[in-house]
Amino acid sequence: MNENEDPAIITPAPVAAPADAPEAPARRGFIRATGAAGLALGAGPLILPRKARAAGKTLKILQWAHFVPAYDKWFDNEYTKQWGEKNDTEVIVDHVGIPAINSRAAAEVSAQKGHDLFMFLWPPPTYETQVIDHKEIYQECERKHGKPIDLAVKSTYNPKTKKYFGFSDSFVPDPVNYRIDLWSEAGMAEGPRSWEDVLRVGKKIKDSKNIPVGVGLSAELDTAMAMRTILYAFGGSVQDPEGKVILDSKNTLDAVKFVTDLYKQTMTPEVMAWDASSNNRALLAGKVSLCLNAISTTRAAENDKLPIADQIGLTKALMGGVRAIGLEHVMDCYVIWKFAENKEGAKKFLIDYIDNFHQGFVAGQYYNFPCFSSTVPDLEKLLAEDPHPPAGKYKVLGDVVKWATNVGYPGYANAAIDEIFNTWVLNTMFAKAASGTMSPAAAIKEADKKCRAIFAKWHAKKLV
Repeated sequence: MNENEDPAIITPAPVAAPADAPEAPARRGFIRATGAAGLALGAGPLILPRKARAAGKTLKILQWAHFVPAYDKWFDNEYTKQWGEKNDTEVIVDHVGIPAINSRAAAEVSAQKGHDLFMFLWPPPTYETQVIDHKEIYQECERKHGKPIDLAVKSTYNPKTKKYFGFSDSFVPDPVNYRIDLWSEAGMAEGPRSWEDVLRVGKKIKDSKNIPVGVGLSAELDTAMAMRTILYAFGGSVQDPEGKVILDSKNTLDAVKFVTDLYKQTMTPEVMAWDASSNNRALLAGKVSLCLNAISTTRAAENDKLPIADQIGLTKALMGGVRAIGLEHVMDCYVIWKFAENKEGAKKFLIDYIDNFHQGFVAGQYYNFPCFSSTVPDLEKLLAEDPHPPAGKYKVLGDVVKWATNVGYPGYANAAIDEIFNTWVLNTMFAKAASGTMSPAAAIKEADKKCRAIFAKWHAKKLV
């Protein structure tokens, strides 16, 4: 997100055996430190002097400034303080905005010094050689809470090296957000069920109300997620389960042609220059009929008591030409650097955090969904009983693990997939076809060639 975005908005991928950095996508152009952490400036947080407490050890954690501020208040001021007192450890939490995550990670790796726990919002396989194997953390959490969801494993495990290059505690669903009033008037009060519905009804709403569909086609994170959602729904993908590039296919062509039609019939040129906050800002301002986003958008509307709050509905992943599928919106991935000064404390913190994940789920207003499902046994009940109108709107997320998938589907989130994601290869492919700069077939061939070159590079590094 960016600095113009409300902090509460997301505005813009088996443990026993299955189980270095491109530029980060911009999301919020500011860096802040909260609680015990000092003010952060530049590429990463500048740690200012702070009053020391009588503790035997120190644990330094870096993570994002959460889009639901209540979560950071709980994490910084309650949970980490309690954990620190119990474990005779001073816990220092530093927060950065999303644009600073990769640059800060690169700086720490270059210096071989930094935080003990570093949290990415996407799988970080390009840093595999710089982190410990997180297998034993997964194993202990599995012993206590059962197996992690497949999405977590696909986002943090490299089947080539048999190493867990990260640990995922949670993920964020990416449902369709739609204007109930507009879709009701168009005859679909419960919102779209397929991408064809979005095209057909979205065109009807745009033609009659001059309110377009809000799906980005620019070089930013939310576009990257939306385009993959559509690609997968139409049966296309960058790679197969074994990691072979298969982008240039009929299914991909179907997806690109669909997005081209969607753009021409339901959208406006503005989406070609959107940043990651544009879609949710447009929805909250009543300027679009639909977008893909996490529930921080609806929470912002509710918490700020915006008139539109009661008119935003949510749907599950939409059916495409082949399947109904959606991506996670963000994927929490913690890493422990090889050069971390308190590796054991970092491991224990993650294990204990999973033990207490239910608290985090509630504190974050149901934003972060568990990677160990048993830690929130009442998840469906909590969603169904959320008091904000319209009644039951969050209930559709109860079975999200059945339709949310990872960046790199149907394979793993490997280093090549990470580079393709962060260099906007698919965003560019869809945008060139939709704008008419290239034909759909030519745009696909260009993207496929880029993907193959990136895969070849990481094959040579023996990480794919």
